Amino acid sequence: MTALSRSRKVAAMNDAPRAVSAADKLDWLRLIRSENVGPVTFAQLLARFGSARAALAALPDLARRGGAQSIRICGKADAEREMAGLAALGARLIAIGEDDYPPALAAIDDAPPLLSALGHGHLLKKPMIAIVGARNASANGKRFAKMIARELGEAGFVVASGFARGIDAAAHEGALAGGTAAVFAGGIDVIYPEENAALFERIAAEGVAVAEQPLGTAPRGRHFPKRNRIISGVSLGVLVVEAAQRSGSLITARFALEQGREVFAVPGSPLDPRCQGTNDLIRRGATLTESVDDILQQVKGMLRRPVSERTGSGYAAAAAAIGEGELAAGRGKVVESLGPAPVPVDEIVRQCQLSPAAVAVILLELELAGRLQRHPGHQVSLAATG
Repeated sequence: MTALSRSRKVAAMNDAPRAVSAADKLDWLRLIRSENVGPVTFAQLLARFGSARAALAALPDLARRGGAQSIRICGKADAEREMAGLAALGARLIAIGEDDYPPALAAIDDAPPLLSALGHGHLLKKPMIAIVGARNASANGKRFAKMIARELGEAGFVVASGFARGIDAAAHEGALAGGTAAVFAGGIDVIYPEENAALFERIAAEGVAVAEQPLGTAPRGRHFPKRNRIISGVSLGVLVVEAAQRSGSLITARFALEQGREVFAVPGSPLDPRCQGTNDLIRRGATLTESVDDILQQVKGMLRRPVSERTGSGYAAAAAAIGEGELAAGRGKVVESLGPAPVPVDEIVRQCQLSPAAVAVILLELELAGRLQRHPGHQVSLAATG
């Protein structure tokens, strides 16, 4: 765990939930919608500058120091239009630290600072189990997912899934009575796949839908892994019902392991390609799941020990100032230590013999300049070009 992660978690445990003001939320939205600003960068900017407004003012200079000529900053009018569009849909933005923000999600290092939410936001505070699986699911797979989802709801859990066809849709349908959370890959106003339009209406009326992407965003390939880390992040555990090798559901299971969640898998016939991924998960240590009791036995202890304490207004106070001399001397060393393959940030600190704070600032500058890519497990690499 990085020093920044520790500081965020300490702040989370010490602060009580509170609302983020409308003005601050607008600044947060502008910051997260600005070029090259992702959740980790957002957290680091707030930790360094103390507020989104101050971070916005600092973006051009930081990007220039990282080697960029300019950086696109989300305008106030654009952010106001997005907030107005959400209000017109009956949706709203939930900020990390607010009462309805999923407490388990707040514990992960790349938690979205803002989530668009449509429906019954109070469901996001309840304990969740995710159910994911194949889009081209078998009839038995969909029947099992629907049954387990219903039984999890009866046991007091909200069921989270990704709103895809197949296993996801079956899980949402089975969980409607007890509560379900649909995590969208695109904007919360973009129904994908279109065949789930009727299911969307039911979730909006009886459950809750959430999205990280801006309104109007059509889901693209790069959006689905981001969605998957939210599905696992909101949950105590992830159940994979059917999944072929190299399935997106296995990406969700991998995120769950990285986030310290439980992974469950339903066994299947070795002759069915849709079961190869789940059988391999079991081989690697996932809990073999044949009934809801297999899940409840594993997560009951987690209910007594929540994944995270509730967060306060968000992030740690402004970090101590770092001398420009240390940064100037370290920039070349950090760039030299980077390559196309991901490397742990702690290894960069060790090799460059710089303070963790200095390395964090230099990496932040490079990322804002579009020269750095972040990877799971606190790893970074040079951004791909061309």
